[in-house]
Amino acid sequence: MCGDGLMTVSYCIYKGGESMEYKDYYKVLGVDRSAKQDEIKKAYRKLAVKYHPDKNPGDKAAEEKFKEISEAYQVLGNEESRKKYDELGANWKQYKNMGYGGQGFQGFDGQGFEGFSGSGFSDFFDMFFGGQGGGFDFGNIGGFGGGRRSRSRAMKGQDLTASIDMTLREAYSGSQRMFKIGGETIKISIKPGVKDGQTLRVKGKGHPGVNGGENGDLLMKINILQDPVYQRDGDDLIRTVNIDVYTAILGGKIEIDTMKGNVSVPIKPQTQNNSMLRLKGLGMPHYGKEGSGSLLLKIQLVLPNHFSDKELELIKQAKEA
Repeated sequence: MCGDGLMTVSYCIYKGGESMEYKDYYKVLGVDRSAKQDEIKKAYRKLAVKYHPDKNPGDKAAEEKFKEISEAYQVLGNEESRKKYDELGANWKQYKNMGYGGQGFQGFDGQGFEGFSGSGFSDFFDMFFGGQGGGFDFGNIGGFGGGRRSRSRAMKGQDLTASIDMTLREAYSGSQRMFKIGGETIKISIKPGVKDGQTLRVKGKGHPGVNGGENGDLLMKINILQDPVYQRDGDDLIRTVNIDVYTAILGGKIEIDTMKGNVSVPIKPQTQNNSMLRLKGLGMPHYGKEGSGSLLLKIQLVLPNHFSDKELELIKQAKEA
């Protein structure tokens, strides 16, 4: 028994006669505990590149550091496991005061925590996050009742992320991209109407799972480049069209190029400058659905560079009338 030997004191940690130290994964990655997930991912990537074994051949210290930061990201890079880790950290002092570091915990079944195996992860990770060694059910941590050994848990592999640059016209019509992942070339089809900042998920193309868990996913963030003609507002497209003052006053038709090709657009008499015309169905396709948004034409009146004397006289007469 550890501490005062009470059966309710169920969470003393013991390995090989020595108490297990708490691993500060935030310190390992060099981030604050309040860091957002993308900050954690950015810090991991930077350190992973620096200490990767391929860049440090034969350097055991770099190899161990790489394992350490990979372990930290395995926990902090996943929101669910990070939450559990934060709960553990908040109660670590309590666990120590309850007898941490004594003669090991004998659970209701009389079994102690022994027989840890080298899994590439630390004993701390194995204990609390379902690695190769013993551990406990996280649902019981911090409470009372009998602790129990948990079997190695299968864990999903970490996701891979990628960024895809696309033109607005590619987003309009749909596109395909080729990725090479772990020696495998995969083709990704992107549906028409994809939005800037949208993240697409390809199941099973991320890092391998742990203990037989499923592979992570490939997450692709879409970056749509600025278009010289169109602005996008949801699934609507906006563009400016120039018309001469005579067409604006008297009405007529103009030809414009749209994503679907050339169309003839009627202009009503006395059309005002900066007015908007809506052409339904000529905007961006609704992603994964039928139909499209609208094309909005912003009218810009253009005066001639030169008026003849006769034109000026007629304009003067129109003004007086």
